[in-house]
Parts: sequence; structure tokens; C-alpha cells
Amino acid sequence: MRINAEDIAANPIPQSLDQLLNANRKRSIITAVTLSFLIIAVFVLSVSTGASPISIQHVADVLLLEGGSKPSPDLVRDSMIIWTIRLPRTLLGLMIGAALAVSGVLMQGLFRNPLADPGIVGVSAGAGLAAAATIVLGDAIFATTFGKIPFLVLPVGAFFGGLASTFLLYRIATRQGRTSISTLLLAGVALGALSGALTGLLAYVSDDRQLRDLSFWSMGSLGGASWTKCAAVAPIILPLLVAVPLLGRGLNALVIGEAEAFYLGIPVQRIKIIAIILVAAAVGASVASAGLIGFIGIVVPHVLRMIIGPDHRLLLPFSALLGASLLVSADILARLIVAPAELPIGILTAAIGAPFFLWLLLNKTRSFDQ
Repeated sequence: MRINAEDIAANPIPQSLDQLLNANRKRSIITAVTLSFLIIAVFVLSVSTGASPISIQHVADVLLLEGGSKPSPDLVRDSMIIWTIRLPRTLLGLMIGAALAVSGVLMQGLFRNPLADPGIVGVSAGAGLAAAATIVLGDAIFATTFGKIPFLVLPVGAFFGGLASTFLLYRIATRQGRTSISTLLLAGVALGALSGALTGLLAYVSDDRQLRDLSFWSMGSLGGASWTKCAAVAPIILPLLVAVPLLGRGLNALVIGEAEAFYLGIPVQRIKIIAIILVAAAVGASVASAGLIGFIGIVVPHVLRMIIGPDHRLLLPFSALLGASLLVSADILARLIVAPAELPIGILTAAIGAPFFLWLLLNKTRSFDQ
């Protein structure tokens, strides 16, 4: 085949490696700056939005403690709303959104499958089952001593439920270091259905108060946010968010296969165990504090992969920022759509995430057929 100057002009030679790296570095910096501004904007909007709107000026005065020696009655009222209701709700939403998004990245890296997500493959359902069992059966254990179940017990129960689900799913879907997408999805459906059936059985034998609590878990909401829940969840999620980026290099190596990663000096088994424990901790804490909220873990990683690429060293921290912003944005919409009432946030994320998941599944099927 003869190549002339006209062909070269019409099809220029690709950029050099250095140029590509510089372009990717610039894109990453722009994405980081954008996500930082986005999370600040979402934070301010969440604190100021609700059944009783609060001006941006009052939000700044309250958060910066600039009310003066004799604040106005409106500022006193807004201060109570912000400190007792909206600020803990916003902080809890930021932590849960970041945890769910990072969990999605970890599961997709662990299974080497872009369709893995804690909500879709049954991990969240397993954590929800454990939380439901703690609510219904825990009364018999803790009621005589504490009068009610201590909230700190719920994250522990949900953690072990998520851990068992993740480990069982990994054992079922992975054979000889390879994960089958059909086995992964079918096993996830089966685990979710079994967890749903057992949760329904617990709901059947529960009393009215327990049934109301179980309804909260099934739909997902940040309406019950408080400083107590933030204090219980923060020691689990914040260290996790700090530690997770350290797995980036190992997850990058796992993409090419476990055997190849092992020969590159990556402690494969240790990374898998750490990833499973971190996913269980993140999902357990999230389910215990806000119920079942799906699709954050599959939407966020894919959006970022289209922007910054598949490098887990960037994908993990950026997913935390975008996941936090996305969940709090969904919570703002949930408060506004049916104001002054609230729409359960799990319904909203499912309405957005389910079509996105179907689009991913169809695209993957087409690429496989080709």
C-alpha cells in the first residue's frame, strides 16, 4: 500500500506520549478544580434549601459565626435550622455519597467488571437484611438493658451483612481468577431476592414501630440525619476515604489479570481482602444511616472514566468528590419535588440510575457481539 503526503495530511500521526500525558494531566487538574467547586456549591445549596428557605447571606453568617452580639430573630431561627437539621444532613449525605461511589470503583476493580455495583449485585441488600435483623431481633437483646437499640449497633450489623454478601458473591462469580458477567449479575439478583424475602419475613413479624423503621431502610432517606449518626458513621467512612487511594496502583495492576499482577509484585490476595472489607464497611455504614440507596456506585465511576480515563489512582478520589456531590444534589431535588414533604432519595437515584445501567448493559452487549 502506497502512502503519499495527502494521506498523511488527512490522517495526522497521533500525538507523542508526552503530549498525551500532558493533556491527561491538564484534564485531571481541570476535573479536580471543577469537582471542588461543585461540592462547595452543592454544600451551600443543600444548607440553604428546604421547606424554610435560608438566604446565602444568613448561611454565611451562621457558619462563620458572624451574627453579632444581638442577632436578629430570623438569624436565630435560621441558625437553629442549619445546626440541628441541615448541616448534619448535608455532611451525612456527603459522606454516604462518597462511600457508595468509592465502593462502586472498588467492586468494579476487584471483579474487573464495569457492571459491578453494591446495589445491583446484592451487597446493599445483604447489608440491609442485617440492619433489618438488628432492628427486629435486636429489641429482644437490647430492650431490657438500653430501652432501645443503640445506633452504633446498626453499622456493625450492616457491616457484617455487607461483608458476607461481598465475600459470597466473589466466591460464586469468580473462577480461576476470572469473573463472569452473567454469573455476577445472576448471583447478584439471587442474593438480592433472597435478602428481600428474608427482610419481608422480618417485616411480617415486626411491630408498628419496627415496621416504620424497615420502611425507612427500604426506600432510603437522609431525613433521619443527626449529629449522632454523623459521629457514628464518620469514624468508619472518613478513614476509608483516606486509605482507599492507596489501592489505586494495585487495582490498576489487577485489570490485566491476577497472575500478571502477582508477577509485577502486587500483593493480590491482600488487596482483594482489603477491598472486600472496605466495601463492606462503606456499604454497611451507609445502609445503617440512610437505608438502601442504589446506583451511585455505577453512575459515578463511568462518568469519570469518560472524562479522566481508567486510572484508579485518580478515579478513587475523584469518585468520592463526585459521589458526594451527586447524592446531596439528589437529596436537594428530593426536598424540592414534593415540598414541603420529602421524596425518598432511594426512589430518585433509582429513577436516574436504572436507565443509565440499562444503557451500559446494552452497550456492553453490543461490543461483545461485535
